[in-house]
Amino acid sequence: MAAIEQRLRALGLVLPPPLQPPGGMVFPFQFVRIVGTRALIAGHGPQNPDGSIAAPRGKVGREVTQEQAYEAARLTGLAILGSLQRALGDLDRITAWTRLFGMVNSAPGFNRQPSVINGCSDLILELFGAQVGAHSRSAVGMAELPFDIPVEIEGEVEIRP
Repeated sequence: MAAIEQRLRALGLVLPPPLQPPGGMVFPFQFVRIVGTRALIAGHGPQNPDGSIAAPRGKVGREVTQEQAYEAARLTGLAILGSLQRALGDLDRITAWTRLFGMVNSAPGFNRQPSVINGCSDLILELFGAQVGAHSRSAVGMAELPFDIPVEIEGEVEIRP
């Protein structure tokens, strides 16, 4: 069994299946696009183990607490890993996490976006370690996000063939 898969199991974590688009939505793009030795990761949101969009929804600092948003970012990291697993076949092909771009659906005055996106960063570092999991990152506030999700994250990884 692959090392990352073993770590996921040891932590009791499950990668969700592909996102179930809400009400007739069509996504005319790839959630992971492999170009040479890079895998570009489209924006993902928090998912339940069945692939549906996870609650809570709303603005962080109003309907969603900072702690709930941190957990949403962690679920988003699992959704990203699920997409990478399907695209790569083996998460151990990842040789470096290069960057994450985290967006937080922020209520006016909420300015703790980095603490929210730490939910995803902490997961990546926990699973991949400091060497492979180290990444650059941005964490910004947004006025709105699709489907009223509290967090959306995109990124890029380096992979071996």
